[in-house]
Amino acid sequence: MNLPLPEEQITRRPASPALLQPGRNCWRIEHAHRFSMLVDADAYFRAVRAAILKARRSIFILSWDIDSRTRLIPGGASDGYPEPLGDFLHAIVAERPGLHAYVLNWDFAMLYALEREWLPVYKLDWRTHRRLAFRMDAKHPIGGSHHQKVVVIDDRIAFVGGLDLTRSRWDTPEHACHAPLRRDSDGRPHGPFHDVQALVDGDAARALGDLARSRWQRATGELVAATFDGGGDPWPPDVVPDLGNIDVAISRTEPMFEAQAGVHEVRQLHLDAIGAARRTLFFENQYFTSGMIADALAKRLDAPDGPEVFLISPRTQSGWLEQATMGVLRARAHRRLKAADRHGRYRMYCPHIPGLTGQCLNVHSKVFAVDDRLFSIGSANLSSRSMALDTECSVTIEARGPDAGRIGAAIARLRARLLAEHLDVAPETVEAEVRKQNSLHAAVAALQHSERTLCTMEPEATPELDALIPEQALFDPEQPIEPDKLVAEFVPREERAPVPRRLIGVGLLAVALALLAVAWRWTPLREYINLAALVGFARQLEAMPFTPLAVVGSYVAAGLVMVPVMLLIAVTGIVFGPVFGALYAIGGTMLSAAVAYGIGHWLGREAVQKLLGTRINKLSKRIARRGILAMVVIRMLPIAPFTVVNMVAGASHIRFRDYLIGTLLGMLPGITMTVTFVHHLAEAVRNPSPGTVAVLIAVAGSLILLALGLQKLLRRREDRTA
Repeated sequence: MNLPLPEEQITRRPASPALLQPGRNCWRIEHAHRFSMLVDADAYFRAVRAAILKARRSIFILSWDIDSRTRLIPGGASDGYPEPLGDFLHAIVAERPGLHAYVLNWDFAMLYALEREWLPVYKLDWRTHRRLAFRMDAKHPIGGSHHQKVVVIDDRIAFVGGLDLTRSRWDTPEHACHAPLRRDSDGRPHGPFHDVQALVDGDAARALGDLARSRWQRATGELVAATFDGGGDPWPPDVVPDLGNIDVAISRTEPMFEAQAGVHEVRQLHLDAIGAARRTLFFENQYFTSGMIADALAKRLDAPDGPEVFLISPRTQSGWLEQATMGVLRARAHRRLKAADRHGRYRMYCPHIPGLTGQCLNVHSKVFAVDDRLFSIGSANLSSRSMALDTECSVTIEARGPDAGRIGAAIARLRARLLAEHLDVAPETVEAEVRKQNSLHAAVAALQHSERTLCTMEPEATPELDALIPEQALFDPEQPIEPDKLVAEFVPREERAPVPRRLIGVGLLAVALALLAVAWRWTPLREYINLAALVGFARQLEAMPFTPLAVVGSYVAAGLVMVPVMLLIAVTGIVFGPVFGALYAIGGTMLSAAVAYGIGHWLGREAVQKLLGTRINKLSKRIARRGILAMVVIRMLPIAPFTVVNMVAGASHIRFRDYLIGTLLGMLPGITMTVTFVHHLAEAVRNPSPGTVAVLIAVAGSLILLALGLQKLLRRREDRTA
């Protein structure tokens, strides 16, 4: 169920002639002497390295992901400094006494652990210069992420967009099928990747420096003073500005968290832009899953005088997990717009690159344009979470005032550059055809004469996945995930009310949880629930004669007090090794799951509702019939704490047998991988030698091959059911 969309948000025009309004759809509007659009990571990475080379006072990097091994210029920078990003930053900071670097990365969910660099704190903080500070930012609500991609140099220039300084991003606009330099940090080739970054200077860059310092202070408690000194110009010499003397609006998404109110400027900017469009709405975006955005677009498509809606998206989402979640939600949003498109003004396109078999161009950019009036580049996807749950940042320019003609022409050129790359023609050719046809759709149809082109796309979801993914998707939430939302999606309403003894049980359990919360807040309890303390406790269990029973029982006790199950599994692997550790972890996890299921079953659906929340919807009967598959997917996706999932399942209509089988199938690969890897990682740390490191590398390689094998197996299963 989507949040209600007030009528005036998509029909009422702002009282001011300007669409951009601070306090409504942007944070600040600041002046820039220069504005440039950098298309694809080759241009962005070169510009970042050139700017860092000129840094004098401060470097701020806000990221969703960062990899210290990334080579910003894969062919070689030849500037006398180390090639890997981490070593490069260290060398620059070490030689300049007045320079400080601050790198703030999202403290990511374990779901992404195998895709990211291990031990980034060690590589970008402990072993680097003391003036290079690296921190992981965990100041976000459950289910959210820090998704801003911002680099600020000396408060004089700033980069904003969709690109992180990390692995598997580098590419050129050619997106050649077999580019020899397109390799990740481990030297493996990766698919073609398309993204966009903006570069600004002047007061706009200084404002983005304020944003970076504010994030740093919230995350670390450290106050960093502004460093603007008026000297030097870190603008990369090879970057030619697309515009000069331009006002730039900065818009943000910041979720509600602790005492901090939410900021939804990016969402309001999209809604205002959709409502203001006259001729064209152009989007180039990785995702399209926001129900609110789909509703706003559908209303404009239904109107007789509405604009064209032009959306470029990747042909497939990245990996089975995204295909099974975000891909399904995109197909639903697409169906919504097709149904509303009575006048034939909507198309979804995907770039086609000849010879690219088994892959597609990964369109990762987050760009939109309104007519020749507005152009925006940022980190926000067309997803619900980017509008409300994740931290995002975008910069936008608007054609208004005396310079409206000059800026409008520049906006048309920027949009033409993006289309020209996909159509394999010159930007001037695109501009001329758009003027001739007076339609983006007609212009693209007239220019589809190359093998590399834009193809219309009709995304669809298999019936099985469409039935499994909830309507009010927990995978693309519009606000922080709460346990009652999990109940609302996965627990059907029972025919009868719970008996009084169950209500008594609810009261007792609620009192116990309240006492636990008090103990967690006012006693040293939380100091004991950490990796070191749990490892010490597990070593005590190892010396006992009844170790297996003690370990398995500890899983049950820890599960009842909400200790993260992945932490328990990691501890088991470190202490008991890959074989016994895996057996203990599987046994403990299954028993803990069974106990919590039993509690949920005994309490009943109404009791679980009273305990965990008030909003409950019916679960689709089709999901109940696919209990095993439902549990496999739920176990693979970190949508709620392990114990909460178990209690909800117990209160639902999922059969106990299906619940256990699904739990085993869903968690067995993760348990095996985690236990095996952490054991050998601990051995390499305790006894560093070429032998232990070689074993660790071999284990990591085997786990990667196993993960790829499981991914192919899941894909084949999906293909058979399609």
